[in-house]
Amino acid sequence: MRTRPLKVALLGCGVVGSEVARIMTTHADDLAARIGAPVELVGVAVRRPSKVREGIDPTLITTDATALVQRGDIDVVVEVIGGIEPARTLITTAFENGASVVSANKALLAEDGAALHAAAEKYGRDLYYEAAVAGAIPLVRPLRESLVGDKVNRVLGIVNGTTNFILDKMDTSGAGYSEALDEATALGYAEADPTADVEGFDAAAKAAILAGIAFHTRVKIGDVHREGITEVTAADIASARRMGCTVKLLAICERAADGRSVTARVHPAMIPLSHPLASVREAYNAVFVEAEAAGQLMFYGPGAGGSPTASAVLGDLVAVCRNKLGEATGPGESAYTRLPVSPMGEVVTRYHISLDVADKPGVLAQVATVFAEQGVSIDTVRQQGKDGEASLVVVTHRAPDAALSGTVEALRKLDTVRGVASIMRVEGE
Repeated sequence: MRTRPLKVALLGCGVVGSEVARIMTTHADDLAARIGAPVELVGVAVRRPSKVREGIDPTLITTDATALVQRGDIDVVVEVIGGIEPARTLITTAFENGASVVSANKALLAEDGAALHAAAEKYGRDLYYEAAVAGAIPLVRPLRESLVGDKVNRVLGIVNGTTNFILDKMDTSGAGYSEALDEATALGYAEADPTADVEGFDAAAKAAILAGIAFHTRVKIGDVHREGITEVTAADIASARRMGCTVKLLAICERAADGRSVTARVHPAMIPLSHPLASVREAYNAVFVEAEAAGQLMFYGPGAGGSPTASAVLGDLVAVCRNKLGEATGPGESAYTRLPVSPMGEVVTRYHISLDVADKPGVLAQVATVFAEQGVSIDTVRQQGKDGEASLVVVTHRAPDAALSGTVEALRKLDTVRGVASIMRVEGE
């Protein structure tokens, strides 16, 4: 074993960063044995130096992150501060000054991953980011390495624990959205400002990263169709239950049947209770990968939190340190296919549509005619009425999203349709 330690700088020391530092200290001997050399934490960049950080040598703390990554003797920089800037500049500066980078920054990678990969390649450094997607679940490396000889056609899964907790509580307890969100906040699953989670931004960033790796093309967060869960109601959950389904916020990345394009989307969807994703409870994550040779693979586990995310960071740290010792680098960006990302209007799926209609003869015929004129085939219809008002639930066969949008627009013009109560896609069948 080499006795000179590999030097590590840590950017950020919050929930994840402090856990990374703790594991590096308490498991130092094991990490050294696995890497082939000891690792030494030589600096920790923070915004609030006066905060007490138990188990971390105060002499390592600095507020000058730029000076830390410019030192020139750092082997690996671990970035867990998040956001676009200053993280982007700090990472590129680390590459320029001889360090490889381990990051958990999904937002930055989804927005500017191509430029970061280009900088890493230019300077001959590693860029690893297992912790950016699904916490402790090994997902990025299997796609980048284990399945690199296969053809991945679809990635489908639950990649945000906060929204899964909320939807699970709405399903199991009958709570409304606001009530379930309050519980998630009280338990620490939701941030004080939950927008990134409940509006789907977090899941969309992860979908962009997964689609880019799976399909060897460049997908940015702006390419991902995004819908959150704020409009999901207790009535939607009840309708799903009547269909033998539950509601989940899904990230879905697909290769087109002709192989000439890809799609990436995040939205709530009904999935059958028989589907393995339906049983994913509380704040857990699970992702299905469908490949030609390997078939269906499922990855399941805790998708967030200090310890799970730190586990992924440390796994990358070990891999990058091994590469350093071997004077090599791991896999970089693979975007050779240059496949375009198709718009949401071209996505084909099933739909569950709930309408408020007048309870009188001929309404169903009018509604059915609209669907037929738009080329959307109806699978099932359920109608309940009382005192002149009725609820009409239509489940379609598979149709393009653009056709469904035209159908809804036409339905709203009918005098007998009082309103469109909800629209939800049906997946997993």
